[in-house]
Amino acid sequence: MAASLSTALDVHLTIQKSETKPPIFFTKPLRRNHSIKFNVSCNSSSTESTESLTQSPKPKTPSLSEQLKPLSATTLSSTSKEQTPLLSKPKSTWVNPTKPRRSVLSLQRQKRSPYSYNPQVRDLKLFARKLNDCDNTEEAFLVAIKEIPHQPTRENALLILNSLKFWQKTYFFFNWIKSQNLFPMETIFYNVTMKSLRFGRQFQLIEELANEMVSNEIELDNITYSTIITCAKRCNLFDKAIEWFERMYKTGLMPDEVTYSAILDVYAKSGKVEEVLSLYERGVASGWKPDPIAFSVLGKMFGEAGDYDGIRYVLQEMKSLGVRPNVVVYNTLLEAMGKAGKPGLARSLFDEMVESGLTPDEKTLTALVKIYGKARWAKDALELWERMRENGWPMDFILYNTLLNMCADIGLVEEAERLFEDMKQSEHCKPDSYSYTAMLNIYGSGGNVDKAMDLFEEMSELGVASNVMGCTCLIQCLGKARRIDDLVRVFGVSIDRGIKPDDRLCGCLLSVVSLCETSEDVDKVIACLQQANPKLVAFVQLIEDDKIGIETVKEEFRTVTRNTAVDARRPFCNCLIDICRKRNLHKRAHELLYLGTLYGLYPGLHNKTVDEWSLDVRSLSVGAAHTALEEWMGTLAKIVLREEVLPQLFLAQTGTGTHKFSQGLATAFASHVKKLAAPFRQSEEKAGCFVATREDLVSWVQSRIPSAVTS
Repeated sequence: MAASLSTALDVHLTIQKSETKPPIFFTKPLRRNHSIKFNVSCNSSSTESTESLTQSPKPKTPSLSEQLKPLSATTLSSTSKEQTPLLSKPKSTWVNPTKPRRSVLSLQRQKRSPYSYNPQVRDLKLFARKLNDCDNTEEAFLVAIKEIPHQPTRENALLILNSLKFWQKTYFFFNWIKSQNLFPMETIFYNVTMKSLRFGRQFQLIEELANEMVSNEIELDNITYSTIITCAKRCNLFDKAIEWFERMYKTGLMPDEVTYSAILDVYAKSGKVEEVLSLYERGVASGWKPDPIAFSVLGKMFGEAGDYDGIRYVLQEMKSLGVRPNVVVYNTLLEAMGKAGKPGLARSLFDEMVESGLTPDEKTLTALVKIYGKARWAKDALELWERMRENGWPMDFILYNTLLNMCADIGLVEEAERLFEDMKQSEHCKPDSYSYTAMLNIYGSGGNVDKAMDLFEEMSELGVASNVMGCTCLIQCLGKARRIDDLVRVFGVSIDRGIKPDDRLCGCLLSVVSLCETSEDVDKVIACLQQANPKLVAFVQLIEDDKIGIETVKEEFRTVTRNTAVDARRPFCNCLIDICRKRNLHKRAHELLYLGTLYGLYPGLHNKTVDEWSLDVRSLSVGAAHTALEEWMGTLAKIVLREEVLPQLFLAQTGTGTHKFSQGLATAFASHVKKLAAPFRQSEEKAGCFVATREDLVSWVQSRIPSAVTS
């Protein structure tokens, strides 16, 4: 009994001693939703920390309530009965049980020095205004400083330093005061100067001043470190922020709550989730009550990672600590819900916010509209818009345009027109270039050419600037309607207005070329494309020559795709295949499909399992999908003739399209299946899916021998 009691006391004292050492951060970060268990170390060295203790066998998975329990509410578990016996008795260390565990932060903000009344305030304020009005050059400053009305004292210098608006003037005045050598430079002078430099994002100068303070043995207080860390954060110099945070601890100075929240944000933006949680849990265990800003940091961090469990953890922590979310926290959590793909939970969170008495701002509503648009919850989005109007919630350009873009994505024409008219009637949110672009997209997708052209003319009359996206939408609409002359005019006007064609616009012109019925129309569109992308035109002319070999085409194709934006490469290839099929160059179309597959433009086109082979043409144009079907059927026919092993089921997936105006790829594909007399039939269970069995495929191949498979 005595031996076991002595062992338990030694374990307690060993752990207590390790806790009295200066804090060492993140050598082994805590993991959220996991409890920590330690066994007694066999090493008798008293200098070893608790992290050197061996871990116990893997514990069973904790319950949800245990997973979400904060570190401040947990304790170290009792040691196992089967632990390894101590080889020698550790050296005991006396710990006063009444002395609290050392904190990792100061729970009070650094107090600022009080200012006393100065009768010279008026003269000094006028002089500071003159300094602010002079040029931001050292020469102009040295001329202006000669007019200083009074001999600088400590109080006068601080007053002028605080009154300067531009970081250049603050820095010049600070250096000038030092050169006068009228009084000792204290911490507060450096702090005021550093804060001004922080507005200018001048981290290098701030770091030089901090090192100067260290060299001159001037105390760096919490305000100093907080300013250094927050400036490094604003400049995205996260390693520097962490470096100064660690230097702060080496001096023995505990960070206050402002500094602590700032370093939390630094680790979060660095993507160091485990370190953030470790820092957060240790702060809470020391008595820190995080404010809404700290929880915003945590929520944003988990949102960037799409971590729904992490978002729930933040909500439960706020509830357990009695912290009431403000609008900023709700905005952050809503954005996080959107990135995590949880529209239903975002809606519930928004309702909770409104019920708590908070009024949503523009960012709140914009975040929610984006979530609804991404999830294609048109009904909820429109209901939200009605609530905005009824409650008089704030609306700005970004929110209006987000709503319009959502209507464009889903294909809500009438709703978009109502919203657009509301903008026109608004005093502060008149339609801008992005608003008109959204409407052009809506009319263009729906094939409403006349309304799209009226809108284009209206933009010219009102002097609304065009952008390349709006031009692309209108040209696509005109191309589908075969109004080539109007297309050429719109393209010319857009170029004259300073629009620079991008790869998306070039891809749009390329698709129009594949739609043209006459050589005259083709020449007109090619002339426009020649202005936008001469190399692409040269490649189109190259593939039209059937005497050019596949190796030459392959080399030129690689050059074209290399000079094209990644997201435009597959559309380019689709359009080129469509052009070849339009001109009956079927062999060249198959070569281009092969090259596109070779260079990774069609990932997931073919998928194989033991029981099922599938062809997925959802990312292809109609012509490219026809080519892919022909290629696949030809390959399957060869496999059947070689009597190789085949799966039981074959699938061809075209999808159905989520947009109201999506093209009927499934209909065009079904027509081509019928033309080939292929054994595929549309699935009754799944729209946009064509099914064939192994027996159907074998029978089809045998019936076509010795005829060609492809047309």
